[in-house]
Amino acid sequence: MSAESRITALIPHREPFLWVDRIVATTDRSIVTEKDIPADLDVFKGHYPDHPILPGVLLCEAVFQTGALLSAQMDSGNTPQGQDRMPVVTRIGGARFKRPVLPGDTIRMNVELTETVSSVCFYKGTVRVNDKVALKIEFATTLADSGKKNQTTL
Repeated sequence: MSAESRITALIPHREPFLWVDRIVATTDRSIVTEKDIPADLDVFKGHYPDHPILPGVLLCEAVFQTGALLSAQMDSGNTPQGQDRMPVVTRIGGARFKRPVLPGDTIRMNVELTETVSSVCFYKGTVRVNDKVALKIEFATTLADSGKKNQTTL
């Protein structure tokens, strides 16, 4: 199974909005992933064209998708990904942007589960580029109805 297939088997995100290329390491309560940032990414054409940087909201999304991967891999009794419920971000706090991410960089996301209360999971996430912190953030997720059980096929 390819790295992308392994990832897309666990979370619903797909190109062009898949912000994780590979899973590097996992434990029961943490995960490390990476994403290679293409130099020709369309967003660079308009986000500071003379000095392109990856928008911070996309760094946050990479962390959130990494958290979704951790949630899907945890043996916590939650419904498996791709079924009737999926984790969605419900809270974002303490986002601190430390340095820019540039075209051609590889970002490394580290997400750690810090607490679980009922169906709400709390996480701390970090994005690094060249071993230096680019983003620190805390966030929470809860399980939401994916809508799949209400879909009809044609």
